[in-house]
Amino acid sequence: MNNKGLVLTAIIFFLLINTIYYWEGKLDLWAIPVFLLLAFVYALLAFALLRQIFFAFREKFVNKQRLYRIGLLIIVVGLTLYKPYGLINFDKLEGEDMLVAGGEGAANCSTIFKLKDDFTFREWVGCFGVTETRGKYYLQNDTIFFTNQRSSRPGDQLYQFAVIRPSIWGSSKIFADLVRYKDMSDTSGHILGITKNELTQLMKIQAEKNPVN
Repeated sequence: MNNKGLVLTAIIFFLLINTIYYWEGKLDLWAIPVFLLLAFVYALLAFALLRQIFFAFREKFVNKQRLYRIGLLIIVVGLTLYKPYGLINFDKLEGEDMLVAGGEGAANCSTIFKLKDDFTFREWVGCFGVTETRGKYYLQNDTIFFTNQRSSRPGDQLYQFAVIRPSIWGSSKIFADLVRYKDMSDTSGHILGITKNELTQLMKIQAEKNPVN
């Protein structure tokens, strides 16, 4: 790889890592090969950094262009090692988490589900790939209804509503269960363990903004 290619690769890699929040959920089954490719590129950049340092020692650090490349590679390799999912927490920028739930299924498939304070939600599922579902929600009595949903895997039947019930997990970290249903005929539901729940606070805030006359 020539010097210009090395610099361009480092910059593109850094941009991809720091925007991973917005594109990983669209990969679906491509997630594993893409992340393996990123890991391979990271290894190449780390090797290139060591190689550049070696030549810099031989040149007694007189080559300014090489020193610039070393500086760039130190930033990219070091910050990626420190923050492998990017420097900016875009999830926090999208709003405060009012409810957080998650769970693991067969074959170590994992789900992370969040309700935000602006009445939007995001579901991240890692299972032989990565899929993401986003949408809006509203509260009606003890039921959470989901609307305007869009999934990165077209054709999936999405959950239409959910309820909160006492936990069956027996864990001190799980306060309650979030049971999601695909429709009214769904009798089993999909259970996630709730690790944070401030929906009551959200309902109070909404009641203050829209008082009943």
